[in-house]
Amino acid sequence: MEMRNASPIQIRQLGIEALAKALGPVGMVRFLQQFETGSGNYTRDRDELLKDVNIEDILGQIKQMRHNQPAEE
Repeated sequence: MEMRNASPIQIRQLGIEALAKALGPVGMVRFLQQFETGSGNYTRDRDELLKDVNIEDILGQIKQMRHNQPAEE
């Protein structure tokens, strides 16, 4: 494929394929994560999401989930 005539989508696809071939799927993801800066304010968002949660609630939910799991064979 002539790169001069390739669309941005085609170039991105070829780049991802080259990364996966050279680094494997895990390496490719780790490489791409270096360029994701994220957005928002993690600390503020976490505090807001967890403002009414305490350790007893979390432990109770874990115990409930374990109790509801089917027995392993």
